[in-house]
Amino acid sequence: MRLKDKTILVSAAGQGIGRASAIACAREGAKVIAVDINEATLSSLPDECPGVEVHRLDVCDRNRIAELAGKLPPLDGLFNCAGFVHHGTILDVSEEDWAFSFDLNVASMYRMSKAFLPGMLEQAKSNGSASILNMSSMASSIKGFPVRALYGATKAAVIGLTKSIAADFVKDGLRCNALCPGTVDTPSLRGRIAAADDPVEAEKNFIARQPMGRLATVDDMTPMVVYLLSDESQFVSGQAILVDGGVTI
Repeated sequence: MRLKDKTILVSAAGQGIGRASAIACAREGAKVIAVDINEATLSSLPDECPGVEVHRLDVCDRNRIAELAGKLPPLDGLFNCAGFVHHGTILDVSEEDWAFSFDLNVASMYRMSKAFLPGMLEQAKSNGSASILNMSSMASSIKGFPVRALYGATKAAVIGLTKSIAADFVKDGLRCNALCPGTVDTPSLRGRIAAADDPVEAEKNFIARQPMGRLATVDDMTPMVVYLLSDESQFVSGQAILVDGGVTI
């Protein structure tokens, strides 16, 4: 039980990597608090994994975040998983697109981290460690991808935010890292494939860019999530960690 007695909050836990991570953490002994804006997907999580505590939360709502932080016990781990993938070159990005993506992909992590950090520092002082994990991407400052101008910009910002939090609190026992997945087979990806002019060709193209010859599954991501939230990673902080199937070799 690698996360025994730890309290961990996972955002965007209704589906995809967030949901799989909430389940994986619970199975490793954590008390998991799962949040999502989508009550329909979130509500079924305790049926699949009894003991998970669920709360509807819009991670763009500063007041609601503060309210929830005031109710919950101090966290040992926080996985900021919420995000949105914008499709297009910079010429396709409207001012509204830019504002929305940066609000959800970056500012939400600022809000969540700021709200829960004081309690996490208390936990780190008492227990020796606490961990924040932010969802970034291989499409970021690590590598540029076609039609990912806005998404890549937000995920590069996530890496910068991650490193700054890590640097500021490294002496306090608080770690902060970024997970940078390759192309993962999630409902979000399936939605983007379905929206393509040629969905069959779109899926083939996503697979083709993975040297391992397949899309990642959420279960390819969760072992790294558990590791980075556990005490096994106590000497790891400020890192953008790739789980990308070899795309950036």
